[in-house]
Amino acid sequence: MWLLWRELLLSRKGGSSMQFFDPHKITLTKYLFYTGKGGVGKTSVACATAVNLADSGKRVLLVSTDPASNLQDVFNTPLSGRAIPIAEVHNLDVANLDPIQAAAEYRESVIAPYRGKLPESVLANMEEQLSGSCTVEIAAFNEFSNFITNKDLAQKYDHILFDTAPTGHTLRMLQLPSAWSNFISESTHGASCLGQLSGLESKKEMYKMAVETLADGIQTTLILVTRPEAAPLREIERASHELAELGVRNQSMVINGVLADYDDSISESLYDKQQKALVNIPKSLEEIQAYMIPLRAYNITGIENVRSLLTKDSYVISDETIKAKSIPQLKDVMDDLYHSGKKVIFTMGKGGVGKTTLAAAIALGLSEKGEKVHLTTTDPAAHLKFVLDENSGITMSHIDEHAELARYQEEVLSKARETMSEEDIAYIEEDLRSPCTQEIAVFRAFAEVVERAENEIVVIDTAPTGHTLLLLDSTLSYHKEVQRTQGNIPDSVKKLLPRLRNAETEVIIVTLPEATPVYEALRLEEDLKRANISAKWWIVNSSLYHTKTTNALLAAKASNEIPWINRIAGHTNGNFALIAWSADDMKGDKLREL
Repeated sequence: MWLLWRELLLSRKGGSSMQFFDPHKITLTKYLFYTGKGGVGKTSVACATAVNLADSGKRVLLVSTDPASNLQDVFNTPLSGRAIPIAEVHNLDVANLDPIQAAAEYRESVIAPYRGKLPESVLANMEEQLSGSCTVEIAAFNEFSNFITNKDLAQKYDHILFDTAPTGHTLRMLQLPSAWSNFISESTHGASCLGQLSGLESKKEMYKMAVETLADGIQTTLILVTRPEAAPLREIERASHELAELGVRNQSMVINGVLADYDDSISESLYDKQQKALVNIPKSLEEIQAYMIPLRAYNITGIENVRSLLTKDSYVISDETIKAKSIPQLKDVMDDLYHSGKKVIFTMGKGGVGKTTLAAAIALGLSEKGEKVHLTTTDPAAHLKFVLDENSGITMSHIDEHAELARYQEEVLSKARETMSEEDIAYIEEDLRSPCTQEIAVFRAFAEVVERAENEIVVIDTAPTGHTLLLLDSTLSYHKEVQRTQGNIPDSVKKLLPRLRNAETEVIIVTLPEATPVYEALRLEEDLKRANISAKWWIVNSSLYHTKTTNALLAAKASNEIPWINRIAGHTNGNFALIAWSADDMKGDKLREL
């Protein structure tokens, strides 16, 4: 065993050492940001760091910026946007940054000074304007900036840790202080076209300080969390580069879930796959200080498992058995989609559960049944070309946020130039530089993609849950706006919500047989129900139980999957499919094996 660990610890190119991740042996800054691809264990690593530091006597605040946060599951404690003490961990307070609640508070802070002074009809109009997704983004960014600039919090806590949303959303979050600071500084008209900025002008100094704190390596460290796998390593390479360009250059890397031993074909396949990824680690990441955490046999839920993650393993075998008499496969799901005539098919779920792979497999399966299929992704971090060949007979697209922003800006300005004065056009140009504009542009591109269902089946791979919930929130907000104004809004936008709610749309919920992805999937399903959007099938992906592994560590993990598989089988009345873990990269022809 020791020899294997020694190989892992020396496995980086050039023989540079990789230490175990131990917060007590590392010089930590005041602010620590944990980011990385969905499903790599950001929350687990951030929680374990927080608990271990608090146990050693440090005062610690842990904040989640993920709209789909699961800190309440980890600590089994109801949380809010305010710091809540954790009863079982002295010195630790935890907060969930809730963007919807933050938006409500922000809206009230803008409107409250005018209550009793302006007519109710005017206040109602202000409230309507402050109900869109732009306000949600501004409010979330406002709360986030407060946590990293508040002097009282800085004095009270030794460390403030941020458990962030998956990479794409987090990049947006960390870029916003700079984007808004620049926008407010350059604004000459003093207001936005949408009116949401009215509460921000007085906080320019806070945003300036937020930008400075993020870029200060004495105060802030970015911790890039990854699995020893190719895709998550590629994603943190991109995040590392983009955040370095913003000045966030004090970076460390934690490689989570490293397997050190093998004794059957499954564990050997996993070991080889991890070693291959580590040997071929992206060159730019070789310069970053790296740490590792071994793969654990238990789910990282409950205080004791969180506390143990950085220090020890334990093999607890579940004695529960599978209750379902038969377990459907992915082909059963595809047959049902085909025979029921679905035209808009989403894959949704937590980051890292395999949504992109399964969306590609479903698109390929329906194409081989003779259907015309378009496959697209709303995930800023996803790349369909990595999973499906462009010659597969399926058309593919990717909503490029920057390209859509440029297209939308030009479209608006072209219309403005037809009728408006130079002064009015300057006003419009200024508003189009607002960070809100990107949200509008992406939403309209999403509506255009869904409209393709007029002529073909559209399979949509979505971003991790939090990002998707905000996109659905935009859909509901814009639908209200359409009903209210009946203004110059494209048909694709007008038809979007009715199409998502009718029988031609199906959401496939994708999860792993583990606590956190299942809890997140259950919350996602509730949100979909509230939006009247159908979700019949669940797919349980990457099951070790389905591999029949005999390796002690993996077999313990596999046995702990069974209660979750049984729960999903009961919850869905049998409408679920189970897919075995595989060492192969699921792309191209391999997708046909699922």
